Amino acid sequence: MAFFVYFVTISFFAYHLIRLILWAALDSDIELFVLSKLGKPISSLRGKVVWITGASSGIGRDLAIALARNGVRLCISARNISELLKVKQACIAQSNGSLGPNDVYVLEMDMLHVNHHNDYFNMVLDHFKTVDVLVNNAGRSQRAAWGAINIKVDRELFELDVFAVVNLSRIALDFFVRNSMKGHLVVTSSVAGLIGAPNSGTYTGAKHALHGYFESLRNENPNVHITMFCPGPTATNFLQECFTETPGAKYNQRVQPTDRRMTSERCGYLYAMAIANKTHLSWVGTFPVNMILYVALYYPNLKRLLLKIVGGERLQRIRDSR
Repeated sequence: MAFFVYFVTISFFAYHLIRLILWAALDSDIELFVLSKLGKPISSLRGKVVWITGASSGIGRDLAIALARNGVRLCISARNISELLKVKQACIAQSNGSLGPNDVYVLEMDMLHVNHHNDYFNMVLDHFKTVDVLVNNAGRSQRAAWGAINIKVDRELFELDVFAVVNLSRIALDFFVRNSMKGHLVVTSSVAGLIGAPNSGTYTGAKHALHGYFESLRNENPNVHITMFCPGPTATNFLQECFTETPGAKYNQRVQPTDRRMTSERCGYLYAMAIANKTHLSWVGTFPVNMILYVALYYPNLKRLLLKIVGGERLQRIRDSR
């Protein structure tokens, strides 16, 4: 009996020690890490049609390239047509001959033009005849003190990051249902969709709203696959386009080379793995983002203590990867 108690005690502490080490060492959640080693490869999506919004730069661009390397047919959309054409050429070049010009469709699109979403969707169908996966990646972040944010900014950010995403997803869902397809809706959320990010009140609210919308859909319609992908700080140009507290203003700062951020290429690869394995929820980020997320999500009482110890100023430095 004493040996059994000893064995259980040692096993308990060993299990939690291993988890703690993994939280600190990995740049993704444990499920995504395991799937990246033992799950379905990205090539399992070969021949599928994946539509990525906001694909002209950053995570969207590198996700497109990661998929193209594995023979995935792509619709890439954004407002910047010249950058999209560069992404198309990069995708074809990286595909090792598996994709031709007709396999990467460039769609000039403004997500805010919700009245034209049906037209955009039909243009993709005219080209590919189908859409297997819709990746809602287009959106903007924010840097602003909570109390200083003009309510017009809240409305503008929600129009882009929430309502445009929901509207396009409903059109895709209707297509999946009408054609008896087990389609796949994918959303680029953020770690701010899981825990509150300082100086990003509207953005945090928008990302939490997306989780609410799509969790509701998941429980309502289990026949559609839904993946919520939550990147932590990533080395992209997103800071330049950030909303602020003032309507019409942009943050207009650059990510610094000294910032401790995940590369966009690594993020794009892990994103592609999450899509290939149809994960429900995945997150990525360099230390200490992964550990903070696990503590925040699974140990809320400990989270409050941890945040008190860390303090607001240090949490802001972590948020800014400095």
